[in-house]
Amino acid sequence: MYHDTLLLIDGTWRAALDGRTIPVVNPASEEVIGHVAHAGTADLDLALDAAQRGFDVWKAVSAYDRSKIMRRAADLLRERAADIAVLLTLEQGKPLAQSKMEVLGAADTIDWFAEEGRRTYGQVIPARAPGVLQITIKDPVGPVAAFTPWNFPVNQVVRKLSAALCTGCSIIVKAPEETPASPAELLRCFMDAGVPAGVVNLVYGVPSEISQYLIPHPVIRKISFTGSTPVGKHLAGLAGQHMKRATMELGGHAPVMIFNDADIDEAIALMTTHKFRNAGQVCVSPTRFLVQDGVADRFLAGFAEAASKLRVGDGMDADSDIGPLANERRIPALQGMIDDAVQHGGRIVTGGRRIGNKGYFFEPTILADVPTSAQIMNDEPFGPVAVVNRVAGIEDALAEANRLPFGLAAYAFTKSSETSDHLRARVRAGMLTVNHLGLALPEVPFGGIGDSGYGTEGGSEAVDAYLDTRFVTQKL
Repeated sequence: MYHDTLLLIDGTWRAALDGRTIPVVNPASEEVIGHVAHAGTADLDLALDAAQRGFDVWKAVSAYDRSKIMRRAADLLRERAADIAVLLTLEQGKPLAQSKMEVLGAADTIDWFAEEGRRTYGQVIPARAPGVLQITIKDPVGPVAAFTPWNFPVNQVVRKLSAALCTGCSIIVKAPEETPASPAELLRCFMDAGVPAGVVNLVYGVPSEISQYLIPHPVIRKISFTGSTPVGKHLAGLAGQHMKRATMELGGHAPVMIFNDADIDEAIALMTTHKFRNAGQVCVSPTRFLVQDGVADRFLAGFAEAASKLRVGDGMDADSDIGPLANERRIPALQGMIDDAVQHGGRIVTGGRRIGNKGYFFEPTILADVPTSAQIMNDEPFGPVAVVNRVAGIEDALAEANRLPFGLAAYAFTKSSETSDHLRARVRAGMLTVNHLGLALPEVPFGGIGDSGYGTEGGSEAVDAYLDTRFVTQKL
């Protein structure tokens, strides 16, 4: 049921003007399953003109009516979730159950932003003198350019799209060429729900060419990017040159601190699921496990046993726990990191190799006793690979957790309120979750600090990034 994917410009699904396309590959079979339209400069000009006209229309629609349309889009997404999930699995690889969860979660995100957009209140500020009015007004910032990755092709689009629409902005989404069909179906739900032509636009092509063209363009007033730190730094610099607002959700290298008093069985169960979800291709994936000496052997043995039992296979197979990596280039990258770790004195506890020679399948892998000089201790693996190292106590754990410039997510397991207090005060990460998995809900912040970016794509702060605050004072 996979189909070719077109551009969405000014309310019309259409091929690129020059007819170019990009092949889409199923990572489980390595077969071409479709093609996606390749936008050129002329297509981008049409999208920019449409986004400006769409903004002029959409900003005049009341927040109440925008909310109703968005809620209708969420309902349509739920109705179509099963079919969209199939497309997502075919092009991205993750197990079908995870794909459906992603689509349904996106509908919840739309609902939340639809309601939050009705509460973008200004202020009345008490004046110093009688007869003076002081107020603030919140206005949509303008057309948005959003750049999204392939690991969560629906989830990553929906946060940017929903925040833009609920505040009255129009948007051009540059979605991933590897996984184009599922985000296209997300935008189709908005079009079918009644979003006016030009308000939502969708393009595909060479990422660097599109970003270099859209970001400096005077029509675009804000960008939002999810991806690697090096690319994010480049795009943030380009946005800064043109005084464009930017939200940057970049890479991480999440530490997991497990202390002697933790519930080890619970930690093993939660971290096995979370680490190997989407084959570890998750920006908040736990990667550096820092386990206190007293429970290190028990945790490592249980974690390795659980990982070795995970079933790797085609995401369309109901028995698969882990699908393939999303693209071929991840295999040599992971293998190189694993080999380097061993060369530096680390050891492979389980996994460590590609599975077969067809499809981008890789074994769930756990390394142990890896020194900080190894590449994998400094660069995000972005795959089904975890490192488990011993620490003497909280000071050692914090020193390693905070050693890198990244600061996206961090995890901890402890029953001590004193330890939890120390972690809350001293862990340098945009998100910390202790004794459970509490990240990425629509109503809570989602974003990092340091080299993991700035701004948030969840919670009320996400809406603020799409609004200008204007101050008006008047003597009555």
